[in-house]
Amino acid sequence: MRVVAILASHNEEVYVRACLDTYIAQGVEVYLIDNDSTDRTVEIARTYLGRGLIGIERFPRNGTYEWLPILRRKEEIADAIRADWYIHADMDEIRLPPRGQGTLARALREVDRAGYTTVNFRNFLFMPPREEPDHFHARFVETMRWYRYMEPSYPNQVKGWKRQKHFTLSERLRRLLFGLSPQPGPRSIDLAGTGGHRVHFPGATLCPDDFILKHYPVLSLDHAVRKYVEKTYAETEVSVGFHGWKARAAAVDLRLPSVAELREFRGDAALDIADPITRTLIYAA
Repeated sequence: MRVVAILASHNEEVYVRACLDTYIAQGVEVYLIDNDSTDRTVEIARTYLGRGLIGIERFPRNGTYEWLPILRRKEEIADAIRADWYIHADMDEIRLPPRGQGTLARALREVDRAGYTTVNFRNFLFMPPREEPDHFHARFVETMRWYRYMEPSYPNQVKGWKRQKHFTLSERLRRLLFGLSPQPGPRSIDLAGTGGHRVHFPGATLCPDDFILKHYPVLSLDHAVRKYVEKTYAETEVSVGFHGWKARAAAVDLRLPSVAELREFRGDAALDIADPITRTLIYAA
């Protein structure tokens, strides 16, 4: 069974090796959409071509971060690449199967056999604490050992799905001529409609076993300022509520949580979902 993760990136050279190495070890191929990185993100990624990375494409940025066009491009890629399952992901994430289920590819094969068509990932948010504030290096997975489980709603990370039939224009016309219900658009799945939080398509069935997301959004306070504050967001997206606090944050609004606010990481099998947070601890305003 073929599984493909569709990733987006922008200036994330620090994450590249950990992200790609993990997916490849998990039996998952990767397709990368790079949003005009100016660092070594693409240079490093190219070394993985032919050994798990199946393609890299440039997605123009034009000085502004626009998330919806990237999501729509991911929808197109999911229809173009012939895989059995897909994962919508970013470079600052490590996605894993449920505990004790081997690799992502193996776990998704079992989900497929059970008849489910989507999977949810539980979001374990890893953060640099004030007591150990700087993890901006390629070994961040080894050194950043503090986290909290984040669940603003459930399910919040339905980002794995089984390939759906893609209805071409001719098929849509045929269905209309014969009085059948047409699909809502030319793509088989919808990511943009939920801001990328949950894949949507008619008849989707969610697997009851949650998968694991280890999310490392920022590796130091300076990194948080560069990633969130020193970014120009598309006004059309901000005006309808996309990007939330990130679009209005100033450097003084960002803080690192203390160790007392976090859980110590003691291995993937011991990740704790108790007392979940509903918003990031990095934004203090």
